[in-house]
Amino acid sequence: MAEEKGLNKMVTLKADLAAFLGAGSLSRTEITKKLWDYIKANKLQTKSINGKPENAGKYIVADAKLIKIFNNTKTTSKTGKLTDFTKLKEGQTIDMMQLASVVSANIE
Repeated sequence: MAEEKGLNKMVTLKADLAAFLGAGSLSRTEITKKLWDYIKANKLQTKSINGKPENAGKYIVADAKLIKIFNNTKTTSKTGKLTDFTKLKEGQTIDMMQLASVVSANIE
C-alpha cells in the first residue's frame, strides 16, 4: 500500500489532543472529523462571536474540554497572520475556519 500524503497522512497528536480523541496518531482529516463530531454532538456552534451555543453558525464555542486544545494554539500562517488562542476562555468562540490552525498547533 502506498504511503498516505497530505491530509490523509498519519500525524502524531500532542498530549491534550491525544487525550481528547483517545488516539496517539490520526490523519488531519480524521482529527478534524472527530472534532466536528464532538462540536455537533455538544451543540457548540453559534452565529455570533462569543454568542451562546445554538447548534448552528460559523463560530465554535470553547467548552471545558475544547479549551485545553484551543489554548495550545499559537501559530503564524504563511501570510504572517497570527492565530493565538492561548488566552481564550471557556465560553468564548473561534471562527470555524480557524480549526485548521488548532489542528496544526496540536500535532507533532
